[in-house]
Amino acid sequence: MKKTIYILVFLYSMFLTTNAQEQDSVLSAVDTLSLDTLDILPAEPLEFTQTEFDQRWMEYTLSWLDTTLCDAPQDTTTLPDSVYIARLKSLPYIIEMPYNNIVRGFIDMYVRRRPKQVARLLRLSEYYFPLFEETLCKYNLPDELKYLPVIESGLNASAHSHMGAAGLWQFMPRTGKNCGLEVNSLVDERLDPIKATDAACRFLNSLYAIYGDWNLVIASYNCGPGNVNKAIHRSGGKRDFWDIYPYLPRETRSYLPIFIAANYAMNFATQHNICPAQADYAMATDTILTNKRLHLLQVAEITGAKIEELRRLNPQYKMDILPGGKTYALCLPQEITSAFIQHEDTIYLHRADTLINSRRAVIDMAQKTAIDGSYSVNGITYYKVKSGDTLGAIAKKYHCSVKQLQRWNNLGNSTNIRINQKLKILR
Repeated sequence: MKKTIYILVFLYSMFLTTNAQEQDSVLSAVDTLSLDTLDILPAEPLEFTQTEFDQRWMEYTLSWLDTTLCDAPQDTTTLPDSVYIARLKSLPYIIEMPYNNIVRGFIDMYVRRRPKQVARLLRLSEYYFPLFEETLCKYNLPDELKYLPVIESGLNASAHSHMGAAGLWQFMPRTGKNCGLEVNSLVDERLDPIKATDAACRFLNSLYAIYGDWNLVIASYNCGPGNVNKAIHRSGGKRDFWDIYPYLPRETRSYLPIFIAANYAMNFATQHNICPAQADYAMATDTILTNKRLHLLQVAEITGAKIEELRRLNPQYKMDILPGGKTYALCLPQEITSAFIQHEDTIYLHRADTLINSRRAVIDMAQKTAIDGSYSVNGITYYKVKSGDTLGAIAKKYHCSVKQLQRWNNLGNSTNIRINQKLKILR
């Protein structure tokens, strides 16, 4: 059995360091392994050797968070399994947090290999977790579910996946609409932190009504109830995550382990000398409700707010426009709220004909190239390659990996790019 465990770890480390084509063969090999590889309390610690998180689980990063001021020395201590087990058991949770080799691998990835990612997540959690906790409490859901967006989007409200999921909770378009979220040419409420969180809690509630088991709920959130039901059927009717593990879709098998690892990393970061990142922007905000058509540039130019910050706080408005006709929420930095209220009438009139009344102007504004060469179309960011650009430099600028850029743009293993080439940036 120990030999089988080592095979699993070896295959899994290969999976996280290979390209997309090679990953399929690795996953096929994992399919043949026995569920014995998931033994709790392994005989000795096993260490993953991957050098880079795969795109599917890599936390998103945001440029407005800085880890350079977080100068605590990195903790490289190898802890015994008993410490991890005791810490997980100490969490005041309803959802079971079992420990095994796969969980251990993801814990190590968070706290030992990606401490700066955890530092960013800790700072972002100060902004988003109060919202999550309030909404989870409203629906009488376990508080620990607030860590789902950590693994879904890295707490990046603007995150888009290559499969079309979007927002903190990574709703697919159809699921979002079924949960009452508005998704159209101007508005994508999957990116609205407040509305998406409420929709996610209602969705999780409905999944628990089906399964009555939170581990199965978490699995079905990732792959859908249909796939979980198939796994239950193929297992002979068993209704435990680890019993149906071999029959779940490949990605979903790692979903619960990384959820457990994220819970550990966020709760015990200080024990690993990880401190919250510093925010370059103020994180205190206010919300204004309006039923009038409004462009974010109108707000920026009258109040003096930075348009980039308004976009960061209101990612649901794909072309920077609040459509009007019904009530929409505008999130503002707290320091400009009074200026908005004081000059509200002026803001609605300012450049209205060019910014919101002209259809051509709306299209031009949505596709206008920014100073850094990026532009947005239908909520997706593109970068136009300039002379001297390299794939590595572009990846660094947008806080992603070269492999991600290659996958998003169907480049295979090539790093060759040409001037004026348009690269898709799925952040």
